[in-house]
Amino acid sequence: MTDTTVNPQSLPAGFVLAPQLPEILRPVKIRRGFIGFLRGHPTVAIGGALLLMLVLIAIFAPYLGTVDPTALAPAKRTRAPSADYWFGTDVLGRDIYSRVLFGARVSLTVGLSVAIFASAVGLAIGIVSGFVRWADGILMRFMDGLMSIPPILLAIALMALTRGSVGNVILAITIAEIPRVSRLVRSVVLSLREQPYVDAAVACGTRTPMIILRHILPNTLAPMLVQATYICASAMITEAILSFIGAGTPPTIPSWGNIMAEGRALWQVKPYIVFFPAAFLSVTVLAVNLLGDGLRDALDPRMAKSL
Repeated sequence: MTDTTVNPQSLPAGFVLAPQLPEILRPVKIRRGFIGFLRGHPTVAIGGALLLMLVLIAIFAPYLGTVDPTALAPAKRTRAPSADYWFGTDVLGRDIYSRVLFGARVSLTVGLSVAIFASAVGLAIGIVSGFVRWADGILMRFMDGLMSIPPILLAIALMALTRGSVGNVILAITIAEIPRVSRLVRSVVLSLREQPYVDAAVACGTRTPMIILRHILPNTLAPMLVQATYICASAMITEAILSFIGAGTPPTIPSWGNIMAEGRALWQVKPYIVFFPAAFLSVTVLAVNLLGDGLRDALDPRMAKSL
């Protein structure tokens, strides 16, 4: 489009050139792709970078100067951090640096698995409960019963019925976290089913499964994705608590909770045994929470800074 200027003297008699109107709408901003998204949401960038770094550490732990995390060396027990043992050794002479890095695999596996399974099951329950009126009372009363029990106590009770393993820890924490997702999805579905486009789909004779797949499900993914990040962080903390009190993963499996449990008796004289796994757990939870906060701001239209 070219900008043309009309000479007032060339207009026919009786015509007047209208004044130029001011710009009312803001100029259209060009999307800058993934890099532009990260620049506009630094919280997502920081949290995602920290989480990606921890995931890479967990994957490449055998190649980062580690040794067998279960190897015993009684002659080298409770040694302070040094050039030979970066994080020191525990009461059995095991290298804490190796145990912390391999322990990241357990915590991240539990956190991500619980977030995926709890989100999937909670999404199904929430959609059915929010859209099918007769099933709402049955499903939500059962979810209310589970929510009346603190998640950590429910996980301990479930672990008491089974033997200690990573799979059982994931199952116990997932059952405790499902009600949170289902309640969130249900509240979203209750507001969506009253929207005009849903009423129009019903009036056109669209079947209920197609309405759920086309109109309800896509609009529930954004809040559920944010909730999944918080569930991931909560699951890692719960796993550490279960391992710390001896109700989680077996002592033979290196996890951050097991390492802290083994060093609590020597906290006053050998604080590094507890400090390093606690620091890694704190950084991991912080990274996941930062990622969740950033995604909430990015996906919530009410939090948008500009049109």
